[in-house]
Amino acid sequence: MAIELRHLRHFIALAEEGHFGRAAERVYVVQQALSSSIRSLEEELEVTLVLRTTRRVQLTPAGEAFLESARATLAALSLGAERARQAARGEVGRLGIGFVSGLVFGGLPDIVRRFRELYPNVAVDLQELTAQEQEAALRAGQIHLGLLLLPVRDPALDTRALWRQPLVAALPSRHPLARKRRLHIHDLAGENFVFFPRMVRATYFDAVMRWCAASGFTPRIVQEAIEVPTLLSLVAAGLGVFLPIRFFERVSLPGVVYRPLHDSPTIEIVAAWTRSQVNPVVTAFLKVAEETLAQDVLGQSEHLPRTRTPLTTTKTPRRKPGDSGGAEDGT
Repeated sequence: MAIELRHLRHFIALAEEGHFGRAAERVYVVQQALSSSIRSLEEELEVTLVLRTTRRVQLTPAGEAFLESARATLAALSLGAERARQAARGEVGRLGIGFVSGLVFGGLPDIVRRFRELYPNVAVDLQELTAQEQEAALRAGQIHLGLLLLPVRDPALDTRALWRQPLVAALPSRHPLARKRRLHIHDLAGENFVFFPRMVRATYFDAVMRWCAASGFTPRIVQEAIEVPTLLSLVAAGLGVFLPIRFFERVSLPGVVYRPLHDSPTIEIVAAWTRSQVNPVVTAFLKVAEETLAQDVLGQSEHLPRTRTPLTTTKTPRRKPGDSGGAEDGT
C-alpha cells in the first residue's frame, strides 16, 4: 500500500484532536474508517505512531517526528497547488516582450506599470527589437510576445491589433505651414523630407510612399535616420518635414510642431505570439494592455479581432476645428 494524502490528513487530525471520535468528525469519516487508516499508515511505515488508551491518544517519538513531516508535506502541496492555479491564471511566471522603439511614447510604459501592479509575481523582461528580430525571437522561444507593425509574415504567429494610429506632420516651428491647423498631404509636395531607410521600416515607408503617390508626388528624402527622436531633431534643425505616428506628439522638442493630416492612412501595431504556445501570462498582459490603452488619448486604439491581414490604409474621420494657438485652418 502506498501512503496517500488521506492518510496524512487523518493522522494530523488525530494528533491534533487527541481523540479518535473527534478526529473522525473533523475529517468527515466514521471512527472505524479513521482507525483503519491510521493502522494502514503504521503498517506502511513499519512503526507505531500512536499509543491507544481508553481515555486518550498519545504520539510515540516516531509519531512526533512523522507529524512534522506530514504537516510540511501538506503545506508544500497546498502551496504548489496554489502556484499552479496562479500560473493558469497568468499571475506568476516570466513574460518576455519584444517591442519596436516608438512604443515607449505610445503608452507601453503605462501598460507595463499597470501590469506589474496587478501581477507582481510575474517577471517582465522588455527587449527593444525590430519586427524581423521579434519574429525570430518568437520562433526561438526567446520572447513570449512581440509588439510590432504589420505585416507579420510568420504563419505560426497569431496577432491582435493594439494600436491603430494615423500619421501627423512634424514641421519646423517657423515653417509657413505651421500656421495651419490641419494639413493635406499634398501641402507637403514641395517639401524636403527626413525619413527612415526603407530597410528599417519597410511597411511604414511603403505606406507613406503609396499615400504620397496617390496625391501626385514622390517625397524628396534628403536625410535618413533610424530613430524617431533623431528624425525629429533633424526637423527642428530645418532639414525637412517628417510623418510620424500620432503618439509621437508626446515628444516635445523645441523647434518642432505637429499638425494633423486629413485622410491619413492608419498604421496598425499588433501584439504577436506563437499560436502553438498558449501562455496565460500573455493573455493577462493583452487584457491589461487593452484596458490601459482604452483610457489613453494618444495611444488609444480601436480593439480589433485577431487578424493576420496586411497593413491597411483606413481613412480617419475629419476632426472638428479646435484651438491650436492661433494656427490657420488648412481646409
